[in-house]
Amino acid sequence: MIHSYRFKNFFSFAEETEVSFALKRQAPDSDLVFESESGTRLSKLMAVIGANASGKTNILKPLAFLRWFVAYSFVSSEDELPIRTHFFIEDRNSEFEIEFEIESQRYRYTLIVNPQRVVHESLHLKTSKYFSYIFRRDLSETDSETDSAYKISQQNFGFASSEAEKVRQNASLLATAAQYNVPIAISLVRFFKGIRSNVIEIGREHRKVEDMIQITEFYHDRPALWAQMSGILENLDLGLSEVIIESHSFLERDTGNEKQKTIPFGIHRKGEQEKQLPFWFESSGTQAAFFLMHLILPALEHGGLVIVDELEADLHPHMLTAILELFIDPERNPHNAQMIFTSHVHEVLDVLQKDQILLVEKDSDGFSEAWRLGDMKGIRRDDNLYAKYRAGAYGAVPELVI
Repeated sequence: MIHSYRFKNFFSFAEETEVSFALKRQAPDSDLVFESESGTRLSKLMAVIGANASGKTNILKPLAFLRWFVAYSFVSSEDELPIRTHFFIEDRNSEFEIEFEIESQRYRYTLIVNPQRVVHESLHLKTSKYFSYIFRRDLSETDSETDSAYKISQQNFGFASSEAEKVRQNASLLATAAQYNVPIAISLVRFFKGIRSNVIEIGREHRKVEDMIQITEFYHDRPALWAQMSGILENLDLGLSEVIIESHSFLERDTGNEKQKTIPFGIHRKGEQEKQLPFWFESSGTQAAFFLMHLILPALEHGGLVIVDELEADLHPHMLTAILELFIDPERNPHNAQMIFTSHVHEVLDVLQKDQILLVEKDSDGFSEAWRLGDMKGIRRDDNLYAKYRAGAYGAVPELVI
C-alpha cells in the first residue's frame, strides 16, 4: 500500500510535489479510510481534479515511471531513461521518493536521475520513528566523460558487491538485485509489478483490439475474476446479459500459420432469442468498463494500487460512482486496495471527502502545482465540495475566454 510519493522536475511539475494518502488524526473514520498494519490511517481513493492541461496526468506519471524503473529497467535495451524534465529546467535532474508498506514493513525508496544515468538510488526501512538505510548508490564521476562509477553501501541487503558494481548506469540496483534472487529485492519488485495502471511513463495507454484479446487471455486462467467482471458489466450495461470467452482460429499475416486466440463476446437476450457480439462491437462504455475491471479486480482480490487516467472515459457518471463503491465497500475490498485517478466528472466530489481530493493547476508560465483539498484552511467537512469547487472557491478550475 502507498503512503505517499514526492517528485521534482518531472514533466510540468518543476518544484517538489507531494501526493499523500496518509490522514491526519482528526480525519473522521469512514469506509474511505483504513488503518495499515503499521498503524497509519490511509485513504483508499484519491481523485485528481483540475482543468485541461493543468498537469493531472503528469501527477500520475511518477508512479508509472517508478513502476517501470524498479520492475523492468534491468531488461530494458534503451540507452536513455524514459523521463522528461520540465522544459524550462532541462539541465537539472529529476527526483522521486515513494513511501510504501509491505506486510507492516514501511519502506522509503529514493531516486535521482537524468535521461542518461542514475545519480542516486537508495532504499530505507523504518525501524523506529526514523528510517535506516538498506542500500545507497551514489554517482561519482570519473575522469572520463562517458564512464562513471558508483559508491555503493549496503546494510543487510545481501547483494554481492562484485555484482552491485556492475549494475548499468541506466538501470535500477533494486531491479538488478532481484535477478540475483536477493529476497528483499524480489519482494519489492513484486510490489511494483503489482501496481496496475492505464498510464505508462510517457502518458495514457489507449485501448486496442490486441489489448482486448490479451486481457481475455489473462481472464481465461482466472475464472473467478472473469465471473466477477461479467457480473459487474451486466449490472452496468442493461443491454448485456453475459460475457463469454470463445477460442477461434486465425491466420497470422506474417507467417500464414494458424493460431488460436481467445475472444470475448457479449451475450444479448430477448425472451428466448440470444445473440452474441464480439466485444469490439460493443459500446464504448461497455469496452471501457471491460478494460477497467482488468485493472481493478486483481487489486481488489489481493490488495495493491490502481492508477487510472480519465476514469470517466466513455462511462456514464453513474457508472463512475459504482466503480468507486467497489473500493469503498469493505466486503468488495477486503485487502484495502487503493486507487488514484484523474477525472473531469466533478460529481465524484459528492462521493469523496476533502482528504481524498487533489487539486491541480498550471500557471501561465507552464508550471503545475498540486494541493490536497483537506490541507487547505477553512474547508469544513460538511461543505458542499461540488458546489464550492464549481464556484471556484478552491481554485483549479478552467478560466474560459471564448
